Amino acid sequence: MSFETRITRLPTAFDSERGDDTLALVPALSGDLGKLVHGTAGCSPYLKSLIEKEKDWLPGAFDDPEAALATLFDELAEVAPDALGAALRMGKRRVALMTALADIAGVWELEQVTGALTDYADLASDLALKAAIASEIRRKKLPGQTEDDVATAGGMVTLAMGKMGAHELNYSSDIDLICLFDETRFDPADYHDARASFVRATRKMSSMLNDLTGDGYVFRTDLRLRPDPAVTPVCLAMEAAERYYESLGRTWERAAYIKARPSAGDLEAGGRFLQTLKPFVWRRHLDFAAIQDAHDMRLRIREHKGLGGKITLEGHNMKLGRGGIREIEFFTQTRQLIAGGRDPSLRDNRTVPALGHLAEKGWVPEEAAAILARHYRSHREVEHRIQMINDAQTHDFPKSDDGMQRIACLMGRDLGELKAEIVDRLEEVHELTEGFFAPDAAKPQEVSELDGEIIARWQTYPAFRSERAVAIFDRLKPDLLNRLSNTAHPNQALLSLDGFLAGLPAGVQLFSLFEANPQLIDLLVDIVGTAPALAKHLSRNSGVFDAVIGGSFFTPWPNEDGLRAELADVLAHEGDDYERKLDSARRWAKEWHFRVGVHHLRGLISAKEAGEHYADLASASVAALWPVVQEKFAEKHGPCPGRGAMVLGMGSLGARRLNASSDLDLIVIYDADGVDFSEGRRPLASRAYYARLTQAMVTAVTAQMAQGRLYEVDMRLRPSGTQGPVATSITSFKEYQKSEAWTWEHLALTRARPVAGEESLMDEVEAFRQALLAAPRDGAKIKADVNEMRDRIAAAKAPKGVWDAKIGRGRLQDIELVSQTCALMAGTPLRSVFDGLDAGVAIGWLDDAQCIALKQDYDLFWKVQVASKLLSEQDLSPEVIGEGGAAFVLRETGEEVMERLAGALVDAAERSGDLVDLVLGKDREKE
Repeated sequence: MSFETRITRLPTAFDSERGDDTLALVPALSGDLGKLVHGTAGCSPYLKSLIEKEKDWLPGAFDDPEAALATLFDELAEVAPDALGAALRMGKRRVALMTALADIAGVWELEQVTGALTDYADLASDLALKAAIASEIRRKKLPGQTEDDVATAGGMVTLAMGKMGAHELNYSSDIDLICLFDETRFDPADYHDARASFVRATRKMSSMLNDLTGDGYVFRTDLRLRPDPAVTPVCLAMEAAERYYESLGRTWERAAYIKARPSAGDLEAGGRFLQTLKPFVWRRHLDFAAIQDAHDMRLRIREHKGLGGKITLEGHNMKLGRGGIREIEFFTQTRQLIAGGRDPSLRDNRTVPALGHLAEKGWVPEEAAAILARHYRSHREVEHRIQMINDAQTHDFPKSDDGMQRIACLMGRDLGELKAEIVDRLEEVHELTEGFFAPDAAKPQEVSELDGEIIARWQTYPAFRSERAVAIFDRLKPDLLNRLSNTAHPNQALLSLDGFLAGLPAGVQLFSLFEANPQLIDLLVDIVGTAPALAKHLSRNSGVFDAVIGGSFFTPWPNEDGLRAELADVLAHEGDDYERKLDSARRWAKEWHFRVGVHHLRGLISAKEAGEHYADLASASVAALWPVVQEKFAEKHGPCPGRGAMVLGMGSLGARRLNASSDLDLIVIYDADGVDFSEGRRPLASRAYYARLTQAMVTAVTAQMAQGRLYEVDMRLRPSGTQGPVATSITSFKEYQKSEAWTWEHLALTRARPVAGEESLMDEVEAFRQALLAAPRDGAKIKADVNEMRDRIAAAKAPKGVWDAKIGRGRLQDIELVSQTCALMAGTPLRSVFDGLDAGVAIGWLDDAQCIALKQDYDLFWKVQVASKLLSEQDLSPEVIGEGGAAFVLRETGEEVMERLAGALVDAAERSGDLVDLVLGKDREKE
């Protein structure tokens, strides 16, 4: 499509005579094209000169501007090295002219304008770099490299930073480059010669782009964004740069790398380098400390440039001034730094699309993102007009009336209206962004009724070692103490908060998180006032607070399949780093575990739902880690011999009813399918292979790592218990269950559930389980065996007291046993306790009233059990859980006071114990 048919706006000449002079040089242009040339030349001395120099090229280029630039790019790629400098300058003139005219006339959107400028910067720097490298190779100065290596610049790459990296170059922008080389392509003995050669090539490239000749210049090139530019060479080894960022990198450098991309030379090597920097740029936790860093940077820029104070448009800096472009970029990049470590979808290096992603994920209000995006586009358009006048790398409005009028004419606008609009935009940007970086809401006064001695000792805790942490907390403290004073039991809550703060290893990140998200303080106060054990856990795992503001904390439960998919995606983003995957799984699981606890604590889910959610989380964790462990194990020992293996969840995991501190009962079953050995670097016999694979899986789940332990694992329910192999073949498993298993092992199968592994094997195990359970049983023998089992349990472990909901006659374990017995006798494949009790009614062992009574008592004990594991590692004694915890337990159980709850537990245990005895035919008179 031709240029003229797309014109949507036209400039008016500030100096009509100068416009006439230029238009006379291109008589072929008439109509709107003539008006465009006349108005542009009458406003911009620089563009006037370009039109006059390219008067022969321009008319034809207007027929199809995109094709004209594509042809230009293709022709430049074929230019001989000795003519390249002049050719690149000619190319810059044409690109600058066409993008300016397309911008002024509204033919191209902002992205196409900045994209054309950036694409030319990429091409020019790539051609200049490869020409310089080719010269070094011809002169035998780059060790071991030949002409074949020119295509990859001998291992050197330029990283485009800033606006070039984001494809957002402004009209008269310099280009920010970091030049690196891949030292692994050279022998260590050749390192210094290679580096010297790359330094020379960098200087030659920069000179070709920078130097001003009679043909102009290509791009002003800035190499100062490299690590420690005062002391480092202009081209660095990637390994040296990586060490710098890992040890000395600062927040502004992290922000700079949001926009970084390989732009010239060895693009693959540049991509690998950026991949290694991901942990530096994108922190795994929500990095709210970056807000203060960015705010401090803004203040330093304002102070250095003298850009603070009320907006006066004449002389105002559209980039760095109040409400300017940099404010929007800082706002966007800081939000990306905060959350991009957890959500890769936020890592867009372009400003407007990044705002859209942030709004989509809830990090920025949609209206604010839309306003900032709209103003960003307008700001950039004004910035371009300022620069087009004289091709000056400036962002300042003219201070004279004539200068301002010239800008308005180039935009085809009335000056008064334009000024009012720009001021409104600047003020609105400032209001939106300043509130984010420096909220100045009034803080409540500190309260005096709290224990001052406790508050005074906080300054001695590790979390307050840094001045920065103290400064942030001092801003938080009045609000925090005020909220504590409004709890039901302020000083008890204060003591729990004291324990939380005492356990924090550091404070800056968490305090910054609270300052940016005051709603988290309410949650913390809830937790410390209700669940001291959870508060203690939080002090060592405070990163789980990230999940609360991650966008999905209060959304509906995703179920086991949703959790599996999410964790698989998390692990996939860790690449090939096995330990990072294990740590990521732990961090992910802790956040979801925390969510279940908080939802239960706040009454959003019931105790029954909490048990199911904990089980879904555990199942998903095992299912997602199993293939990761298999893949890692296969690197050394080869793929699984035969069909593979599966993981069978037993006990509470199989029945989908876990609590906050449950371990996992697992059995691993494999089918070597006649294959004797694995095929890998270190082959193993099939039995040894699966035994060691199982041990690797257990280690992956139980190992104490940076993020702690995922779960404890118990494998004693496997055939032959601790005497049997840790992994069992499908054949041995079936034979054992059919001919050797004890009654208690068949009882355990009533709750078994496949959770991970080879799908057909899981189906086979489940089909076998159902068939085995459906086999006829001797009821008298089963009852006798179960009664013997109950006696052994009672002799081995007595209940800890009235608050022990699990152990003891008539309590959870006892009711579960009779449920499993009923399920076994009925041959039902269903796994839950209530399904087993219903099966007891079906076979006539229970009547409806007895079944309902056992369910009600079980439900009461379960509520107490789940509450006790959430609130305390001990029991629910009021002196242990405090008044806040007691209020939660009473709300859960529907009782009014703890004494009555204790009595209800005693009565329920007696009633259920009698019913279990009745079902199992146990005569208590003979005991």
